Amino acid sequence: MCCCNTAVMYGDELARYGFGSSHPWNNRRIHAFWSRLQSERRDANFLIEQPELASEQDILSFHDKDYVEFVKMASRQCRSIPLDRGDTPSFRGVFEAALYVVGSTLAALDMVIEGKDRLGRKVEHAFNPIAGLHHARRDSAGGFCVFNDIGAAVMRARQKHRIRRIAYVDIDAHHGDGVFYEFESDPELFFADVHQQGIYPGTGFSTETGAGAAKGTKLNVPLRAGAGDAEFLEAFAEMERFVDGCRPELIILQCGADGLAGDPITDLRYSAQAHAHAAGALHRLAHRHCAGRIIALGGGGYNPFNIGSAWTEVVKAFASPFPSSPH
Repeated sequence: MCCCNTAVMYGDELARYGFGSSHPWNNRRIHAFWSRLQSERRDANFLIEQPELASEQDILSFHDKDYVEFVKMASRQCRSIPLDRGDTPSFRGVFEAALYVVGSTLAALDMVIEGKDRLGRKVEHAFNPIAGLHHARRDSAGGFCVFNDIGAAVMRARQKHRIRRIAYVDIDAHHGDGVFYEFESDPELFFADVHQQGIYPGTGFSTETGAGAAKGTKLNVPLRAGAGDAEFLEAFAEMERFVDGCRPELIILQCGADGLAGDPITDLRYSAQAHAHAAGALHRLAHRHCAGRIIALGGGGYNPFNIGSAWTEVVKAFASPFPSSPH
């Protein structure tokens, strides 16, 4: 048995991505996670990695130039400018803050694929807590998401690392529409998403399974309000079989903590064991199919206690002992 080194992105630069103290996505979220992770460090084998700034070219690999220029303009203003229909306000410096989110996800991806961090230390898995901005589209923001770091990571994996078959798994309470629709026709982006039905963004029906040549490569599992661990485990069993059948070269997990009981803006009732189960199952599949290549991205979650407990379970699952020669 061997323990897996997991890189955790952490630094004040990531805390910059927040929309004010009264906003659900505030600047304190990363500290709630960090405090809990530190208290359980004995059970989590991880390396601390500094945030990294994305280049504008990294952003343009996924986003339209006109939209990037719009965010850049809004970022320079002293007043807030809506970046979408009202959910995602701008703030002075939002452009640079969002670049740190994307850059840190790309750095996490590079470490996992290359097997080492910037200091040459062995890395097998990675977690970026302030990331997983799955609502941003190529030409717009959405749902507190300015730039879609997931989309940029898919492009980096393909363009730099020549990885084609990617499994994207999303357990955030909200449907990952910015990933689903932008890759709806991509037959090598395997998408599996469990979410609460009927809330923002109002998408992710079970009948949405991909378009054209990608039909059947997408899986949406909506749950009713009030669903708890039992319903989650049943849904995730289907998702696990789906990912196993995809035989991916890379797994990306968006592990939003807003499905836990007590979140102020959703109505699901998971415990942190849902995240422990999902991360553990995907950890095993990553070792089975893609030499352990898995990264996790924090996503949503607006209850500080839930953020700390759910995301710490993800890191612990990734860092847990695993047979050195998996079947």
